[in-house]
Amino acid sequence: MSLNKKLVDMNYLLKEAPREKHFITGAQAMAEAVKRASVDMAIAYPITPQSEVMHLVGDIYAQGHIKEYYRAEEELGTMSAIAGAARAGVRLFTATSGPGLLRGLEAIVSWPGHRVPCVLGVLTRVINAPLSIQPDNIEMAYLMHSGIVMLHAENQQDTFDMTLAAFAITEKVDVYIPVSVSTEGFFVTHAKGYVEMMDEELAFNEPDPYKAPVPAMDNEVPPARIQRDAPVQKSNFMSYLIHSVWQQEIWDSNQRAMKYIYEYLGGPIEVQNPGADVMIVASGCAAAQAREAHRYAQEEGLSVGFVKVRAIRPWPKAEIREALATTKTVIVPEHNIIGWLCKEVKAAIPNSGIVTEGPRVYGGMTLPVELIMTEIYDALGMKSEVLQA
Repeated sequence: MSLNKKLVDMNYLLKEAPREKHFITGAQAMAEAVKRASVDMAIAYPITPQSEVMHLVGDIYAQGHIKEYYRAEEELGTMSAIAGAARAGVRLFTATSGPGLLRGLEAIVSWPGHRVPCVLGVLTRVINAPLSIQPDNIEMAYLMHSGIVMLHAENQQDTFDMTLAAFAITEKVDVYIPVSVSTEGFFVTHAKGYVEMMDEELAFNEPDPYKAPVPAMDNEVPPARIQRDAPVQKSNFMSYLIHSVWQQEIWDSNQRAMKYIYEYLGGPIEVQNPGADVMIVASGCAAAQAREAHRYAQEEGLSVGFVKVRAIRPWPKAEIREALATTKTVIVPEHNIIGWLCKEVKAAIPNSGIVTEGPRVYGGMTLPVELIMTEIYDALGMKSEVLQA
């Protein structure tokens, strides 16, 4: 790094380094994590609400915390440039939102197969017509089958910690695929919350490209073909065989990221009041509302528990199944219309009939705690009593 920093490993940075509390936005939290990550290059293209993040990353580049930074011409160019830069063995960061993610998706979905180690910030917003910039996380559904490791931040603190951890996870030799950190636009990115951060003089150890499973290109390792030679592509048997084996390897790499999610973030889920009759399962910003509903339920003496999902990919199937093993009703609040988290939960447990689909809000609507409480009362047969009260 161009600044005089003390380089440390990620475990020290996240678990041992002294921290001070700051009151900052989610966008600032992501940029502050990048500041401490010894990032070599950041490439950006603006789109709301991501623009705030990459503007701040540009500021920390100007301060000397990042070696190279530039704005690409559009999102596909940004994501393609990230893939090219990865061949040089550098540590990379970029971020996007909504339609920008979809425009860059062609390049993004090639990253795992090309073993591109990078961190992608996803600051979520609606993608549907009519045009809107409001919060919604439906775009995460488009990443779920790409092979990318996916973390979902509940708040500003999660955004900071997960972004830092992502840089360590993506570069592990037995992973070496991209890691995305998603959080809801505006609800988190432009709102302030308390974030405990270590001193900015501390930074993550710089990457060693010669320890990577994919060699960096230099004078001794000349540029190589990323795609297979044309005769291989034209041979059906060879093409099918190579591609099927490689897809298995990418998804195995994704699953191997789980042990590092445990190491750096304490695991893929958080469980409160296990064994309750009703369990609320939520991720991201919806987890904040679910947490508050759980608090209300505890004050009322109701048999209600809470599961926060931190990792969407790799999907914590075993952990979810254990957390919901004895519950009678599962409620899954979400900030999207299709219910992608609900679908994952239903597929993970033997009795999907106990899962209540929703409540769901979308298109920028907030998620009132009362909506979740109504589902809780219904599940416990208390609806009429509450209405009468």
